[in-house]
Amino acid sequence: MRLPPVIREINVFALVGVAATVCQVGVSIGAHALLGLPALAATVAGYGCAVGISYLGNSLLTFRRRALDGPQFVRFAVISASGLAVNLGVVWAATRGFGWSYPLAQVPVVLIVPASTFIMAKFWAFKAPSPEAV
Repeated sequence: MRLPPVIREINVFALVGVAATVCQVGVSIGAHALLGLPALAATVAGYGCAVGISYLGNSLLTFRRRALDGPQFVRFAVISASGLAVNLGVVWAATRGFGWSYPLAQVPVVLIVPASTFIMAKFWAFKAPSPEAV
């Protein structure tokens, strides 16, 4: 039995997302704990490391598009920057506003950012080219 394409995309997106998230959380917590970076700077470091995994994994595996595509990468970069803004906002609100520990502040991040980025990636960044554009 063959899965509908969107189910396959969600599953692969989740796997790529887990890899990128493990990278992001591991690097950001490590940068915070080992290098003494403040929470927001550590978050930027972690997010920067995860971007490469996310772009390559999603272009090649999830949506099966060429990775070397300028307009697609620009759209992805916009989504990534939006995700980073949400990430930073949540971390700031959780650590400064609610007094949560930095690792606990990552919990809402890993729930909010992946869901919103899948929707934007599927319907904008990696949208299939229209037949007349091919």
